[in-house]
Amino acid sequence: SFSCTGPIVGTALVAAAAQGGIAPVISMLGFSLAIALPFSLFAAFPGWMNSLPKSGGWLNTVKVFLGFLELALAFKFLSNADLVAHWNLLKIEPFLLLWILIFTGLALYLFGKIKFPHDTPIKKIAFSRIIGGVLVASFVIYLASGFRVNKETNTFTPLTLLSGLAPPVGYSFLYPNDCPNNLDCFKDLKLGIEYAKKVNKPILLDFTGYACVNCRKMEEHVWPLPKIDRYLRNEVVLISLYVDDKKILPVKEQILVNRSKGGTRRLKNYGHKWANFQTEFFKINSQPYYVLLNSDGTKILNQAVGYTPNENEYAQFLECGLEVFNQPVKE
Repeated sequence: SFSCTGPIVGTALVAAAAQGGIAPVISMLGFSLAIALPFSLFAAFPGWMNSLPKSGGWLNTVKVFLGFLELALAFKFLSNADLVAHWNLLKIEPFLLLWILIFTGLALYLFGKIKFPHDTPIKKIAFSRIIGGVLVASFVIYLASGFRVNKETNTFTPLTLLSGLAPPVGYSFLYPNDCPNNLDCFKDLKLGIEYAKKVNKPILLDFTGYACVNCRKMEEHVWPLPKIDRYLRNEVVLISLYVDDKKILPVKEQILVNRSKGGTRRLKNYGHKWANFQTEFFKINSQPYYVLLNSDGTKILNQAVGYTPNENEYAQFLECGLEVFNQPVKE
């Protein structure tokens, strides 16, 4: 803990000694509050337990409700494994259908249409169960709307609430697409650079992951915006490198590399290769991470960025790099 909090506390103490003012007081107040909060919660917990009603039918309802949620989340984590391992089983269509079935079952249970052995007889459905059932039924309708087709990208329409939970809409049986929003992209660095040199366009290097939630949010909610899509579709060559790709590398590419903290490791799959490439050349291992390069990949055009959900900020990043790329070469 000290390695994380030490710099914060040290900075606040130095500021207090050198400058004074209210800022160091606020910093130390936030720090002390964070330390005290867990102990306050632990102290209040026995009182909260005593205030709960006695166990009975309501507790079984809670357990069943959480059981449905656990089942839904199990398919979510299974879909991540399916993406990373390239099993091609739990694509967007079966995933949405399974979640629709699960939450339809939950809605029917809350409305008293489905019963389990340990449920107490329901004489009158409680108002809380009715509200819960309506909310869950509304969510089922929302899930069904995920089968709407976006004619511009020829993919299913991404659901905002499911970004990072559901598989990408391009991971589909009916409307398959290797790149988000039907963009042209490369998943191999060498091939992407060769194409960029051929068409004389800058490279947008996209370090991403199949199980990366913020990567999906960028691809489904920022990249499709007209202001951004125009640049990605026409002005740059997109190279997406997946750092969690479990596809095995050819034997000749399974090389030994040095670890940053000492020792060596063997690059066994493409995820290892691209993660090592990002760490070695850009000194960072977080995703998403976007780097604009010149056509042959030898020069960084501007400051790289990570997760940037603001449309104007991301557009500014792209515009800045393109401006540098298009500057005339000084003789």
